[in-house]
Amino acid sequence: MQTILGAGGAISESLIQELSKKGGPIRVVSRKASPVPGVAEAVSADVTDLSQTIKAVAGSSVVYLLVGLKYSTAFWQEAWPRIMSNVIEACKKSGARLVFFDNVYMYGRVAGPMTEVTPFNPCSAKGEIRARVATRLLDEIKQGGLSAIIARAADFYGPNVRTSAANILVFDKFAKKSRAMCLVNASTKHSYTFTPDAGKSLAMLAARDTAWNQTWHVPTAPNPPTGREFIELVAKEMGVSPKYMVLRKPMLKLTGFFDANIREMYEMLYQNQFDYEFDSTKFARAFGWNGTSYSEGIRLTAKPGSILK
Repeated sequence: MQTILGAGGAISESLIQELSKKGGPIRVVSRKASPVPGVAEAVSADVTDLSQTIKAVAGSSVVYLLVGLKYSTAFWQEAWPRIMSNVIEACKKSGARLVFFDNVYMYGRVAGPMTEVTPFNPCSAKGEIRARVATRLLDEIKQGGLSAIIARAADFYGPNVRTSAANILVFDKFAKKSRAMCLVNASTKHSYTFTPDAGKSLAMLAARDTAWNQTWHVPTAPNPPTGREFIELVAKEMGVSPKYMVLRKPMLKLTGFFDANIREMYEMLYQNQFDYEFDSTKFARAFGWNGTSYSEGIRLTAKPGSILK
């Protein structure tokens, strides 16, 4: 049994498709589970509760931690350490191996490309939380208590993605005949992971014995475009004028007084103010795959039926 904690998102959907090709039962776990095509079990559980987590993981050989939480520092501070502790304990009890799908917040602002050996140097409260959670899992691996993989992705985009800034600010805006928006600086480079690549890579990593007990950056196309270049690529594919506006920090600071989501996002704007380059060379060398090119990923994301209305 392969169990996905955190069902319903774009990465989970992609991972289910990949695991289904390989055969074997799949279980998905979420707070309010519902049947999923190709999935043997859909289980309702709250992974902030240890007993529920243990029951949800029981009988698993591999567990994928893909949980997405409300974008709130206060909530993350309380929930993330508990979730990681619960999932580690549940995996130990069931003898399961753990794949943790992580982000890059713990690296902080990096001068140059981010790699798997980039030191943790968070410059945000959310980054500090992610560093603590990742360190908890790394310590468990070092102590030999658990076999695990940390798989990190850059910001992402892809077909029918609900929570990506690239989808919301560019694809969705152009689909509605509006101007696209760019956060803070249109001249900085910004890497994006294509969501189907992320799901596929998680299945690939889990299936290779030599990939375990390491950190991996999932395949992400090299040579990232600037914000302006990304918008121009999307506009060309969608057949619209590449008009956009830049949302500057003072504007976002003011808006944050009235919008909690923007207020929570403000501390992460360094990722747009400066170059944000994500390097997945390690994966490319091991698996012979660089990820989907930006031109192809944008084409697939812009296809009719692939943009949420």
